[in-house]
Amino acid sequence: MRKIWIAALSAFALLAGAANAADVNIGYQLVYGPWKANMEKLQKEGLGGKSIEFFKFTSGTEVINAMASGSIDISLNGSSPTAAGYSRGVDLQVIYIYDNINDAEALVVNDKITGPQDLKGKTIAVPFGSTTHFHMMFALEQLGISPKEVNVLDMSPPDMVAAWERGDIDGGFVWDPALGRMKGKGRVLLTSGDLSNWGKATFDAMVARKGFTDDNPDFACQWVKMVAAADADYRANSTDYGPGSGKAKAIARAVSGQEDQVGGVLALYGYPTLQEQASATWLGGGVAKALQATSEFLKDQGKIDKVLDSYDGGSNPTFVKMVLDGKC
Repeated sequence: MRKIWIAALSAFALLAGAANAADVNIGYQLVYGPWKANMEKLQKEGLGGKSIEFFKFTSGTEVINAMASGSIDISLNGSSPTAAGYSRGVDLQVIYIYDNINDAEALVVNDKITGPQDLKGKTIAVPFGSTTHFHMMFALEQLGISPKEVNVLDMSPPDMVAAWERGDIDGGFVWDPALGRMKGKGRVLLTSGDLSNWGKATFDAMVARKGFTDDNPDFACQWVKMVAAADADYRANSTDYGPGSGKAKAIARAVSGQEDQVGGVLALYGYPTLQEQASATWLGGGVAKALQATSEFLKDQGKIDKVLDSYDGGSNPTFVKMVLDGKC
C-alpha cells in the first residue's frame, strides 16, 4: 500500500503543474492505435474548443493512480487495472472500447521454453495489474502450473525489453512496441487471443472520470467521435497504415515505436464499430460482466480487497449513443 500511495503522490506531483495548463488532460500508453495518428494535431489545435495535454503512462496502475488524484480526465487503460480501480472506488467508467486485444498481447519466450510445461522454474515478466498479468495467471491456472513454480516479475514494458536483451528473463507477456522488440529474439508461446478463446477476454478501454464527463458531456462525445472515426478509417483503409505512410509515421512517433511495425500490429487488434460498442457485447452489458470476472480473479490473487455486488456503473454507453444520434 505504501508503494501505491507513493506512486499516487508522484503522479499527482508530475501532473499538478500542468493541471491548469490545458482544459483536458488525456492519458495514453505505449500501445499502437489508429487515433494516435491525430495526437500531434490534437496537441496543437485541441478538440471541441478545448485545449488538450497528453501524458504518457507505462502501466495501468499509473493511470489509476492519476485518475484517483483527479489529474487525468480520460485515458486508455487495460481491462484488468480498470477493474481494480473501479473495485477500489476510483471515480472512473468505461465510455468506449479502444480495442479487443485478440493477438496483440503475447507471451514471448526464449529457446529454453519449448512448451508450456517448461515454464516451471523460469523467470517471466509482466506489468503487474495489467491485462497481460491477468492472462498470465489465468494461463498458469489452465495449464495446471502453480504460480509458485514460476518466477513472475513485475516490469514495465521498457524495463522488460531491457531485461530481455540482457538475458535476465526467460520471457515476457506484453504488448507492442515492446512485444515486437522481444519477438526478434524469441517466439510466441501463447497470445491473449488464445486465452480469450479459453474463456477470459481482455480489452483496452477508454476510461473517464465520471466527474469530468458529467461536467463535459459534449467533449466526451467529441472525443468518442474522433476515436471512432479513426477506427472506421482504419477498418476501411488499412493499407493507408503501412510502412512509409504518414499515419504509420505519426502513430510510431506517438508511442516511440517503429513505423514499419504499425500496420502489422494494428491488424492484431479488433476495433468494434459504434453499433458494436453500444451492444450487449460491450457497453450494453459485456463490459460490466468482464470487469466483475476480472475483479474476482484479482481478489483471488490478493490484488484487491473486495469484489463489488455490481459493476453496472463501470461502463456507460451514453457518449457512443450521442455520436450515433448525431448529437456532437
